[in-house]
Amino acid sequence: MTVAGFAFNPFSENTYLLIDDATRQCAIVDAGCYTAAEQQALRSYIETNQLQVVLLLNTHSHIDHVLGAQFVLDTWPGTPFLVHRLDVPTLRAVSTYAANYGFPQYRPAEPTGELVAGQPVRFGETELEVRFAPGHAPGHVVFYHAPTATLMAGDVLFQHSIGRTDLPGGNHAELLHSIETELLTLPDDTVVYPGHGPATTIGEERRHNPFLI
Repeated sequence: MTVAGFAFNPFSENTYLLIDDATRQCAIVDAGCYTAAEQQALRSYIETNQLQVVLLLNTHSHIDHVLGAQFVLDTWPGTPFLVHRLDVPTLRAVSTYAANYGFPQYRPAEPTGELVAGQPVRFGETELEVRFAPGHAPGHVVFYHAPTATLMAGDVLFQHSIGRTDLPGGNHAELLHSIETELLTLPDDTVVYPGHGPATTIGEERRHNPFLI
């Protein structure tokens, strides 16, 4: 599995493509592309690399992570859109405040299925483990690919930081528990791809993250 990343929208949200190298099928994680230029950048990469979009996955459903969801569903019709059931209210709430955040052209998307902790997500020959990691958002999940020691962490863990917990549904103690039980139990060489900022590793954060020491 190969990972390609894009930083989209004013929140510099990281949208990822997870590419199954054997079949060229791919999953889009947290589509944050809002402007026409951002949407074109994502589409051009997919078309240039002859990828087949087969899944839209969300770690969670805050506005910056879903701005491009409906674009994906329109561009690649029939793509399953999967969100944890506890984050569906978070997703549906975006329409109520998108304009106030400067996104008047936001188009809401409705999930077609749900992510369940312990039930793997598969595309091509790739299998992702789904781990429930609430605290930043009620239905936050992370995706772990064991063969490449890769973690799509959303807004749970960042380089030398952690997710904010002052938004509706946030809980600081719950977030720290999620990190301890679902992330720090992974190997130190696990590469962490966060929802914002540069990639890091579990070992780096275990040793140097001031929120975890």
